[in-house]
Amino acid sequence: MWGAKSIRTVAALILLTAPLACFESAPFRLSLAMALKLSSQLPLSFQKSHKGSQRWPIPHPISSTNLAGCGCSLLPSGVTSLSRRSGGRGVVHAVKEEETLPSALAEADVSKTPSSSSKLVLVIGGTGGVGQLIVASLLSRNIKSRLLLRDPSKAISLFGIQDENIIEVHKGDTRNPSDLDSTIFEGVTHVICCTGTTAFPSKRWDGDNTPERVDWEGIRNLVLALPPTIERLVLVSSVGVTKYNELPWSIMNLFGVLKFKKMGEDFVRSSGLPFTIIRAGRLTDGPYTSYDLNTLLKATAGKRRAVVISQGDELVGEVSRLVVAEACIQALDIECTKGQIYEINSIEGDGPGSDPEKWKELFKAAEAN
Repeated sequence: MWGAKSIRTVAALILLTAPLACFESAPFRLSLAMALKLSSQLPLSFQKSHKGSQRWPIPHPISSTNLAGCGCSLLPSGVTSLSRRSGGRGVVHAVKEEETLPSALAEADVSKTPSSSSKLVLVIGGTGGVGQLIVASLLSRNIKSRLLLRDPSKAISLFGIQDENIIEVHKGDTRNPSDLDSTIFEGVTHVICCTGTTAFPSKRWDGDNTPERVDWEGIRNLVLALPPTIERLVLVSSVGVTKYNELPWSIMNLFGVLKFKKMGEDFVRSSGLPFTIIRAGRLTDGPYTSYDLNTLLKATAGKRRAVVISQGDELVGEVSRLVVAEACIQALDIECTKGQIYEINSIEGDGPGSDPEKWKELFKAAEAN
């Protein structure tokens, strides 16, 4: 057990580096202070038995993992349509910073145009800090999406009322295997999972919304339920997951968040499904949870548009949520990202925007290094 002085020293170091994806500056500092108070009671045991889950009948073996799930209770899989309304706003790609469309196009209603893509992207955690930007960007590209949410009303407040041919919502919770009915996955070609909770105890843990339940059990349940026909599963994780027993990461992992995220990653990797894992640095920009679609589509990353991608869990720093969202969408179609794990940061400079070729170069360069 460390002494109080050692813990305070490490805590100061964390506050300076703090790259964990699920930490948001103010809540992170508040939670860290709470963790230090509780340090005399650590280590805590998180070992508890997991009930078996019914598997989708697929031919490949599946082992252990993490959920990026929605942390909510999935009711019988009724579908909520976001029917189109007039007065919809036009879009700009979420990571094309400081760029606006001509005013005439900006007034266009994207929901009036049928989807131009053959994709159907299932987004898990679509109203969270990264998820809402992913959904907004899919809408801007006219790509059909399906959201799995605890509270469908959040989708309406964020994205407005859209044509059901563009976006639909299922009420559900990845923590509950029985909620993941096969109808949720009908027609789905791609999946982006960007759920999560706080690393330290907070109000977001209410209702058993802990890292173990969200980042491990939820991911496991989701992977077990996915059909083998999906073309890509993109999972948002965190830098530092391979180092949760090392300083300063062991402080961040006091309540198991890095360990459970790594378990989730491992389960995805061993599932046999085509996957890409995006490990984000400390998240900046947003979350924009009190905003609407038009505001989301005008969000920018300021000067931090340049993207740094690496492999090997050596990257430390910050990343704009806008950049993480774009990385997830780009990974859906870039073949070289299949079966790969990347760490991602953003720094000052001009970035790839939404140019697929520039993103492809970044991903390939990371693998070469």
